[in-house]
Amino acid sequence: MSTPYPFTALVGQTDLRLALLLNAVSPAVGGVLVRGEKGTAKSTAVRALSALLPQVDVVPGCRFSCAPAAPDPVCPDGPHESGPATARPARMVELPVGASEDRLVGALDIERALSEGVKAFEPGLLADAHRGILYVDEVNLLHDHLIDLLLDAAAMGASYVEREGVSVRHAARFLLVGTMNPEEGELRPQLLDRFGLTVEVAASREPLQRVEVVRRRLAYEDDPAGFAGRWSGDEEQVRARVVAARALLPRVVLNDISLLRIAATCAGFEVDGMRADIVMARTATALAAWAGRTEVLKEDVRQAALLALPHRRRRNPFDAPGLDEEKLDQILDGFPDDEPEPEPEPEPEGPGEGPQDDGPDGGGPDGGGGVPPQGSGPDAPEAEAPADPGPEAPAEPEQRPETQPSAQDSGAAGPAEQAPVRAAEPFRTKMLSVPGLGEGASGRRSRARTAHGRTTGAQRPRGQLTKLHLTATVQAAAPHQKARGRTGRGLVVRKDDLRQATREGREGNLVLFLVDASGSMAARQRMSAVKGAVLSLLLDAYQRRDKVGLITFRGASAELALPPTSSVDAAAARLENLPTGGRTPLAAGLLKAHEVLRIERLRDPSRRPLLVVVTDGRATSAGALGGDPRALSTRSARLLAAGGVASVVVDCESGPVRLGLAAVLATDLGGPAVTLDGLRADSLAGLVKNVRTPSPTLRRAA
Repeated sequence: MSTPYPFTALVGQTDLRLALLLNAVSPAVGGVLVRGEKGTAKSTAVRALSALLPQVDVVPGCRFSCAPAAPDPVCPDGPHESGPATARPARMVELPVGASEDRLVGALDIERALSEGVKAFEPGLLADAHRGILYVDEVNLLHDHLIDLLLDAAAMGASYVEREGVSVRHAARFLLVGTMNPEEGELRPQLLDRFGLTVEVAASREPLQRVEVVRRRLAYEDDPAGFAGRWSGDEEQVRARVVAARALLPRVVLNDISLLRIAATCAGFEVDGMRADIVMARTATALAAWAGRTEVLKEDVRQAALLALPHRRRRNPFDAPGLDEEKLDQILDGFPDDEPEPEPEPEPEGPGEGPQDDGPDGGGPDGGGGVPPQGSGPDAPEAEAPADPGPEAPAEPEQRPETQPSAQDSGAAGPAEQAPVRAAEPFRTKMLSVPGLGEGASGRRSRARTAHGRTTGAQRPRGQLTKLHLTATVQAAAPHQKARGRTGRGLVVRKDDLRQATREGREGNLVLFLVDASGSMAARQRMSAVKGAVLSLLLDAYQRRDKVGLITFRGASAELALPPTSSVDAAAARLENLPTGGRTPLAAGLLKAHEVLRIERLRDPSRRPLLVVVTDGRATSAGALGGDPRALSTRSARLLAAGGVASVVVDCESGPVRLGLAAVLATDLGGPAVTLDGLRADSLAGLVKNVRTPSPTLRRAA
């Protein structure tokens, strides 16, 4: 729709709206990362913010939006002469998930540069977003190298484009907003740290508030212009308040006590590096300006900590996000109150202020002077109630040691189910990879042809030329110089001579875990060590940018506990609640894995799979298939091997007497077997080599 949803018409989402407005007041805060479930108005809030930003003055005809008062001295379109300025609204530029590097930073026309000597530069999205908003929806699905480029430009305020010795620099200062659904995967901690603030959003659990959300949305869709007109007064108030806060910002004083509070808070929560201290200082200053004050108070520091620290404490995907507010208050209370004691005074009657008794978000003491008014009407209370943790979040009682014998391997599928056990501590695992050279999404596991990495050769370009292989291009052009009538010392290069560099890097894979949850695995509390090993492999998959899936088998069947996803913390949660007991339908588990991989191959043919089977190798149930369980499991394993699926078996057998069935299964799958101890990266018990492809003998046998 051409008319954006009004920012002040948003219901609830107090922290989200406050974080966006603080960045509008002070872009130096560093942007906002909005995390939350689908359908929580993340994108709506960002698009609505652009309408609140003041207009910008630009040099007429400048593609890089230079300010007339202080033009960029190295602007590619410069130098600029003094003259009348052109006013235009601040832009909101969206970066699609499938964008290329050239689309993001801009591109040089290499063909014209080589043949004509002309440095022709086409600006990218970073140039378009200068002095506006750059919005990245599903930022966690963006390729890592694009996120690195994006965050580097946001931190430096400039973008650098270099292609074969030709470089261009232009200003790129923008308000960066990223949104993501944690269910689809996490960002690396290094990338999380580059976002200034983070906000967790969730749908309200208050029926009246949900009703108001639906009522306003339906009214907007029926008549966007009319709905926006009813909120135009509130929008203008907030727009004017942003302008006033920007003007007040340089006069805000950050005293020594506030700086000590910030430093003590970051140290107390063991935040790595110094970026958190700087972001908290800028955020607290912006909060004071937004509240109409010229001095930073303790409540500003507290609110800044709640917005700037939660994502910086998350060191791996299994850490729970959030901040201990009791600990935060203890740290802040350890310092004397601000001097002098501020006298009670009414809220400033500046732009955007006034009586807010009717509005759900007006004038409340939120540490930041309040968030924009939402007008009058049957709105819900000011802030959304904290999201209910749901059935998966309650703390589990301490598990009692298992004293029951593991008689679950007797009977068909009806033995008593054992309670889930806690996973052992995760550890660093050995490197497992898929053989050969793939072409999947960039990652850190298996070798692949990628857009970035070491140069391994050259080829004719397929479509637009991006990475020029200069040596190969010269070699292709050299034999034809006499026929082309070359004169002087120059080299005549034509389009047919251009060669594209081929590069080799690493790709992410689909790691499908097939976990034996039968009664034999629960014996002697073995399941705790098994869960710890799988948890370690999940952490390794997160670090290597893999997709993961989880299949379990027990009783008479196999179950897809988690379809392939980029969210390894979702897999960890399913693993934690995994029940055990029953017989061992190994064949059913292998066939389920074959079916899942077949479907995923159709969805994403370039992503190669790695099957990790966690079992002791026993097969005691044929389930609905019927027949000999051992023979069925052998045929199922060889079916996977014949399909070229790379596999590794984690042998969970323990005790003085071992049958070695997991090693037999590994042979049928055409991959190695590794013990739980040998899976550790620092263990000498067993060296884990790269997974091998099935041998021709195995293929013929299958």
